[in-house]
Amino acid sequence: MAKTSSRVSPGEFVRQVRQEGAKVTWPTPRETSTTALMVFIMVMIMAVFFLGVDFVLNAGVQWILGLEA
Repeated sequence: MAKTSSRVSPGEFVRQVRQEGAKVTWPTPRETSTTALMVFIMVMIMAVFFLGVDFVLNAGVQWILGLEA
């Protein structure tokens, strides 16, 4: 059985959005910069890790195929 939805006026919708936005706990600038720094560090760590994995796999494939230069 389909549920009927009650329509809300655009003004009421905007009021509800503002009301819900006021409930959000926004991060402080310090929390934002700390989180951004942590993300940057993790991206660098993962980049180095995958560079190493790529190097090892490339060397292994070249060794198996006998393509050593």
